[in-house]
Amino acid sequence: MYDIRWIRENAALFDRGLANRGAAPLSASLLALDDRRRAAIAEAQAAQERRNALSKEIGQAMAAKDQARADALKAEVAALKERLATLEAEEKAAVAELDTALAAIPNTPKDEVPVGADEHGNVEKSRFGTPKTYDFEAKQHFDIGEGLGLMDFEAATRMSGARFVVNKGQLARMERALGQFMLDLHTGEHGYIEVNPPLLVKDHTMFGTAQLPKFEEDQFRVLPDYWLVPTAEVPLTNLVREAITSDEELPMRLTALTPCFRAEAGSAGRDTRGMIRQHQFTKVELVSITTPEQSGEEHERMLACAEAVLQKLDLPYRVMTLCTGDMGFASQKTYDIEVWLPGQGAYREISSCSVCGDFQARRMNARCRKPGDKATRFVHTLNGSGTAVGRALVAVMENYQNADGSITVPTVLAPYMGGITRIEKKA
Repeated sequence: MYDIRWIRENAALFDRGLANRGAAPLSASLLALDDRRRAAIAEAQAAQERRNALSKEIGQAMAAKDQARADALKAEVAALKERLATLEAEEKAAVAELDTALAAIPNTPKDEVPVGADEHGNVEKSRFGTPKTYDFEAKQHFDIGEGLGLMDFEAATRMSGARFVVNKGQLARMERALGQFMLDLHTGEHGYIEVNPPLLVKDHTMFGTAQLPKFEEDQFRVLPDYWLVPTAEVPLTNLVREAITSDEELPMRLTALTPCFRAEAGSAGRDTRGMIRQHQFTKVELVSITTPEQSGEEHERMLACAEAVLQKLDLPYRVMTLCTGDMGFASQKTYDIEVWLPGQGAYREISSCSVCGDFQARRMNARCRKPGDKATRFVHTLNGSGTAVGRALVAVMENYQNADGSITVPTVLAPYMGGITRIEKKA
């Protein structure tokens, strides 16, 4: 969310940021809306000053027993009262129209973000590991899971329709193990505080992190007043809404393992089989609340924390810096981690780490203050997947598959798997 005063003072910079995102310049139309608001306020102030002056003149006329003049002044006061009501309505309408327009504008990318129209403009930042070679044809995760009798898409479809899955037995246990492993890593080694947040949130909460109003069709509404969270980013970031946090408490690092729900599950016809794009999935989320000075360094730190998950699982991956045309709506800069899937023979996204600047903070009115200062500033917010549990399960299944259809359990998951070292089909 933008401050219209900042746009007025930085119109060219604002329009250039939108152009880098492939959007048309908007400063002129937004400032015209603001001019309407300001004109209504100025006229209302002038009318109120005139009304106050008339009240004194009425008193003087009454004291002089000039009833005709007093009546004329009273008539002018009545007309001004009606005009003030009209001006108040005009101001409210202009504010509402301006706020609606501002809420629909994406964040301005940082200067170092590569400019591009879509995913083809993304730039590789780094790479870890070397994809394994197999002496058999590598299978995709759904073929492995169905072959083991532990992944059931048909049953899920009968219950809930497309883009759901039922995982069973040791495969379900491995999915749980991955989530627990990630939580333990982030809380034990990376200093994140574990949170168990609500999964149902109100409109203003979704607005705060910019899921509403622009992406309403991508969400699951529950009754008139609630939404299922599309990611734990929503409740975790909103923990500081309408609050002033001391700079001494920042950075605040939060993590949660939750189910996530998304009505829009990706491009039509893409990833219709398997667990890559589903309406319901599990994810370990990372959220940081920082001062403006800390956010750049914190972004790099968050990326390293997400990378550590894949490194400990010994999964090959690459880090991509997203271009302006591929970034999320609220992001100033985003890194995607793409894990290697041998069954697909491709790298696929498993984590996305974004810095949002004060974009979300303005929508939430989340501020910070230095000790001893009266002035406040908007906090900066960051979020990242640490990581998507379902996609991590997919990556482990495909990278640790064996010729006989079994799956070797990664060493770091052994403590969570009750001593099981291999997932095999029951005889």
